[in-house]
Amino acid sequence: MTKRLYSVIAVALAVSAFAGGCGRSSSGTDAGAGAASAAGKTAKDLVPEAVRKTGKLRMATSEGYPPMEMYKPGTQELTGVDPDLAAAIAAKLGLEATVTNAAFDGLIPGLQAGRWDVVMSSMSDTEERRAAVDFVDYFNAGGAIMVKKGNPEGIKTLEDLCGRTVVLAKGSSNLAIGQRQDEKCAKKMQIMQSEDAPTGLLSIDSGRAAATIVDSPVAAMYAKDTGKYDVLPEQYDAGPWGIAVDRRNTALRDAVAKAMQELTADGGYKAVLDKYGVASNAVPEVMVNTKPWK
Repeated sequence: MTKRLYSVIAVALAVSAFAGGCGRSSSGTDAGAGAASAAGKTAKDLVPEAVRKTGKLRMATSEGYPPMEMYKPGTQELTGVDPDLAAAIAAKLGLEATVTNAAFDGLIPGLQAGRWDVVMSSMSDTEERRAAVDFVDYFNAGGAIMVKKGNPEGIKTLEDLCGRTVVLAKGSSNLAIGQRQDEKCAKKMQIMQSEDAPTGLLSIDSGRAAATIVDSPVAAMYAKDTGKYDVLPEQYDAGPWGIAVDRRNTALRDAVAKAMQELTADGGYKAVLDKYGVASNAVPEVMVNTKPWK
């Protein structure tokens, strides 16, 4: 999720400098030690006392990225993969989930300031952000090729885009994927740039473009909702998205990781992803900061 990544790196680095001033130790983010100490306990057992007293898991997200986080039509009620998964995690912790909408750039600073307990907002787990937060990884996503329903031009791979007209959103990671491929093409693509993914799809509808590349969960939603497109299975530049927890709160991080482990075991995690048609983006095991939590 490149546009969001770039916008928050500067903030994360600034918070990192603050973190260093507070003398946070690296041992405080040892995910393996957390998993070891959680052995034999339930997610509910691991909830820190300060959070348990509130009875709530305060989750923040940034609306506007369906099917991950969006408003129900005609309402201000947040729904999507992230709000639903937050509710499932909270239930495992014996808490009630509350969901706050905030500007994406303010999510990590808000976490650091204690305004919420976790952030779930299609946030890529990156080394830069880990300077400020720990991530319980729950999703793996990259760009996927979208074509007209039935794939009339028989496109199967990135290489098949060579020599064709392709529409890609301005400034997106998916534009970069297409441009990198174009450099390898003997017969060059004609790359059209759209303002965003929905306007790019209009070019496919009209026959002006043969394909586009869109973040895979978003592509799956458009295909499901409209019935007008096919999404090819391969993802490009895929990487983990994580639930962000303040690095100082390793106890809550491990409680959330344990809740994810329980949801994976009982099918609750899969049920949420299935509801929004993004099961192919599931992670195979609970990871913390891209390392297995065990």
